[in-house]
Amino acid sequence: MSSAIEQKKQIVEDIADKLKGSVSTVVVDYRGLTVTQVTELRKQLREAGVEFKVYKNTLTRRAAEVAELTGLNEVLTGPNAIAFSTEDVIAPAKIINDFAKKNDALEIKAGVIEGNVASAEEIKALAELPSREGLLSMLLSVLQAPIRNLALAAKAVADQKEEQSA
Repeated sequence: MSSAIEQKKQIVEDIADKLKGSVSTVVVDYRGLTVTQVTELRKQLREAGVEFKVYKNTLTRRAAEVAELTGLNEVLTGPNAIAFSTEDVIAPAKIINDFAKKNDALEIKAGVIEGNVASAEEIKALAELPSREGLLSMLLSVLQAPIRNLALAAKAVADQKEEQSA
């Protein structure tokens, strides 16, 4: 009997550690997905370095309290799966949101972004952001614009002087 309690305490600790250690966590309701669809979702998440697990709600609620994320408790009803990412904030939200667009049965319920509980709408808004590489390329193009404009202006002045001397 005490062995089962010890196992549950260990699971609660593991979930709490994952909630604290992840930069992004997404809770989804996967009711209605086929085994093939869940396997495909798991594969996509695994390729992005995201852990996707199903836990009992009672254990997850206790872990949320330990991690001081009690705002999650209200969405922990029914069958839930949780995606944990320790590296990329956007990856789990983006993958799950894209998958949910193709499969109506998958529903984003809530999440945790860098230690703060987020609603389903906030998770979806995060998913719409460009990837890290996309954001970096946007920043690079903004930084290059003044230099490009200066080069174009210098070329225009050179061309104008060339025309005047001819």
